[in-house]
Formats: sequence, C-alpha cells, structure tokens
Amino acid sequence: MKTIKAERVIETVEDLCIKANCSLNSDIIEAISEAIKNEESPAGREALKQIKTNSEIAFFEQMPMCQDTGMTVVFAEIGQDIRIIGGDLGDAINEGVRRGYLKGYLRKSVVDDPILRTNTGDNTPAVIHYEIVAGENLKLTVAPKGFGSENMSAIKMLKPSDGLAGIKEFVVETVDKAGSNPCPPVIVGVGIGGTMEKAALIAKKALLRPIDIRNGKRHIRELEELLLKMINGLGIGPAGIGGSNTALAVNIEVYPTHIAGLPVAVNISCHATRHAEAFL
Repeated sequence: MKTIKAERVIETVEDLCIKANCSLNSDIIEAISEAIKNEESPAGREALKQIKTNSEIAFFEQMPMCQDTGMTVVFAEIGQDIRIIGGDLGDAINEGVRRGYLKGYLRKSVVDDPILRTNTGDNTPAVIHYEIVAGENLKLTVAPKGFGSENMSAIKMLKPSDGLAGIKEFVVETVDKAGSNPCPPVIVGVGIGGTMEKAALIAKKALLRPIDIRNGKRHIRELEELLLKMINGLGIGPAGIGGSNTALAVNIEVYPTHIAGLPVAVNISCHATRHAEAFL
C-alpha cells in the first residue's frame, strides 16, 4: 500500500492555493483572446483587454488576479490503495490552506459562524469534497471560489414534466438575474440530476472542466452550445457594460435521478474560474 506523508499534502495545498489565485488557466486565457476578436461592443472589447492584461500582470508578478481570493474549495480524489501517515488528511488540507493564504498574501475571507461572523483569520476551514477512487494516487484540486459569483448561483427542483424547456429557462434566467454581479464574462457550471445536494456538487465540479472541452454526451454537448448562445444573446456583456460575450462557456454535468425529480443547479463563476491540481 502506498503511503503519503501529511506534510507533503500540506506543502502541495499551500502551493496550489497560490498558483490558483495567481495563474489563470490557459483555456480561459485563450477564450478571452478569442472573445476580444469577436466582441461587438467597443467598450466590451476594451473590458476584455483589461481582463487579459490583469491576468498577465498577476502571473508575472505572482499577485492575486482578484481581490476576492475566495473560500477555498478542495476536491480530494483518494486512491483506495493509499494511506496518509503523520496526520489527518482534512487537517493537512486546512493547514495547507492556512499556510498558502499567509505566504501568498491572499485575502482571508472566511468567518467562523454564518450568524456571528467572526473572521477566522487564515481562510480556514476549507470546503473539502472527498471521493474514493481506484488506484494509489491522491489527486488534489484547489478551487478558490469568490462570492461575487457564488452569491448569484441557484438551485431549482424542477418536475420531470418541465423537461428541457424548463432547464433552459432556469439556467438563462439565473444568469440574466445575475447581471453584472458575477463579473462577466462568466463560466456557467450546470448540474442536472441526482438529489438537491448532488446537483449542486456536480455543477461546481463542472467548473473544473476545461472550457474548450464539451460534454461527451451528444445531447448534453448540444445543450451546452445552445445555452451559451442564449446567454450571450442577453447582451449583458463583459463587465456588464453590454456586448456579445456574457459567458465564455457553459459546462454541464449530469447524474441519474429519481423518476419524480429533475434537480437543476447553476453555479456561476467569473472569468477567473480559478483551479489548480496535483497528483501525489
């Protein structure tokens, strides 16, 4: 059985927190470059250029690309043939977040109680999703989530009779209501199926998929493309100042569900859909 030291987990998460906040993923940079070419609004085009310049400065200066460095979401895919030694996995992840936000001078945005709201001072605890998988690797994905976009997300328990029309209406309506709040152009993660919490989880996981890769199922791929067209037809545009690029992509994930249900979750993310991963 493969063993992984807790200290190695700490060091990895520390590095991923800084990397995710300072280095925009290449697929998003390419999409922004393409959006600059086809943006119909001069003001929108200028906003996109500034977004791209900001990402370049963040990378070269190793500074956060956004002042909201997010609540840290961590996906831990744990191979069933590994063992963590020298400490608890959850504690190690949180210690990595603590060190990463200190070392990277990242804003601490987490409060210890949603009612009393005292800042924890180190951006912990993280939101950790554990999944047991085959093999002897530990995959860690750190995805800091800012709340300008998170607050615009929504879930709806549709009826099966609402069908495809109901799904499209809910997704587009959610983005339309969000307007400029999530700092468009956005990336829209959609989860369809499962239960209420499963739909929300797969909607967030959908944001981890590179935006130049479409869903492998043909009917879902076609829905992604149609929803992107509908959302860009809203005219919200870059930075909400109008234009033809309200979203860079719509990523949909699906899961089997109950005969009486059709849960749909929409997790909106700004262009800085930050995530970084590592295999141990």
